[in-house]
Amino acid sequence: MTHAELRSLALAVLAAFLAILLFSGCETGGTARNLPAYEAPIAKAEFQHVRTTAYTHTEADHTQYGARNALGGELHAASPAIHRAENVRQARAISDSDDTDVINISSGDAKLEKFSMDKPKKGTRVTTTTVTTTRVTKTTKATPVITRGGKRAIAVSKLPPRIGSAAADWSRWPVGTTFRLLSTGQMYRVEDYGWALSGRNTIDLYMANPGDMNAWGARQEPIQILHWGDPHESLQFLQSHQGYKHIKRMVLELEGRDQEAAALQ
Repeated sequence: MTHAELRSLALAVLAAFLAILLFSGCETGGTARNLPAYEAPIAKAEFQHVRTTAYTHTEADHTQYGARNALGGELHAASPAIHRAENVRQARAISDSDDTDVINISSGDAKLEKFSMDKPKKGTRVTTTTVTTTRVTKTTKATPVITRGGKRAIAVSKLPPRIGSAAADWSRWPVGTTFRLLSTGQMYRVEDYGWALSGRNTIDLYMANPGDMNAWGARQEPIQILHWGDPHESLQFLQSHQGYKHIKRMVLELEGRDQEAAALQ
């Protein structure tokens, strides 16, 4: 090929590349695809029942942002679910066929503990285990009952729980809103938003890896709002990004223009 032909081919390839970039930019900017179906906002209350999903920074639609939230800060996974061994009193019947005279009864069951904001903040305390045993003498055909009372070892963490990052529609849960999952005791703070969340009553919980994300899936969860974020702060941040339709919908709702937000597709 001549130099002129090579130059024409290079220009054609460049033009095609620019066209692809322009189309992609329109897609990202929210001009080529429709927004998700609009849902009327749920009532603002201390306790809510919401649909929760999960995401992580290695997903295809999040890799361009890395492990960063919409505010530019770092995404954080929440502390593990909070559990504690419970003091349990049990009884066991001893029949005539039992060969042993002494039976020790213990429980390994762990029951979910409701998270308490009143827990101390530092250090670790361990309460020792005390087990009471009873010797049974089988002198009659009656079925004696042995009970065990005492305290199981409990390790109580006094470190503050790590608050995880969450994404949501900022017109329903303004940036900075902090809540607790009642089923696990984990705490999350709204620091992110997303296309699929605009105009929806769904909260997306950040997970550290795809395994945890897939394990969570989608769940209806009761939550307790510990702190409501500032809608004015949310509006101020979002107003400079209204070139994206999902952000425009949040802005309209924050401004009280719900019908326009619902009509935006």
